[in-house]
Amino acid sequence: MPPITHVIFDMDGLLLDTERVYTEVTQLVLDKHSPGARFTWDVKSKLMGRTGNEAATMVVNTYKLPMTPQEYLDITSVIQEDLFPHVTPLPGVEKLIRHLHKHNIPMAVATSSTRSKFNLKTSLNKDLFSLFETVICGDDPEIKKGKPHPDLFVAAQKRLGNPPAENCLVFEDAVNGIQAALNAHMNVVWIPDQNIRDLTGEEKHGATMVLHSMEDFIPEKVSLPAYK
Repeated sequence: MPPITHVIFDMDGLLLDTERVYTEVTQLVLDKHSPGARFTWDVKSKLMGRTGNEAATMVVNTYKLPMTPQEYLDITSVIQEDLFPHVTPLPGVEKLIRHLHKHNIPMAVATSSTRSKFNLKTSLNKDLFSLFETVICGDDPEIKKGKPHPDLFVAAQKRLGNPPAENCLVFEDAVNGIQAALNAHMNVVWIPDQNIRDLTGEEKHGATMVLHSMEDFIPEKVSLPAYK
């Protein structure tokens, strides 16, 4: 692998423990409007990394809910507003971000979340997220398509000064995100939830490396400064 000079992070389920909230809120809606239906990881894995509108359409169609995708988004947004401000960083995240920032490694967040949802989710961790040079959100004007399309990562690359894609390292938890990074011709570290691993087995989906946790990442393996 060429030396890594720039790092781009997904957010949901990778930096912050938000996927748990999405699962809880979706199941609450199913309990009310489709009794007996379960929001399984088989379905959830297909939604991860997609824009809100794409994910809402898939949920409404999969479970044949008696509402439009926009109505689904309106219902879930009300519940999420109470839960998202309390999410915390996942293990190893703060250590790595502060380490890379200390060593002047340019970093970006590229999330499918809307800007308003990003602000809600990061409200307890503004200091940490201030260390990123830029944040790309799913409703930014230059984002035409969500993951697995490369738009989010290409936009992050441009805002970081347009370094060569081969020198960019993406951290992702979703298979759709891996594909988006590969479509942008970047290297990928995949840190999936164990439920995703159980579904996919040992398949790497093209990722450069697969880790159980951000705590397992060894920076010098990709030519980044080592932890002291």
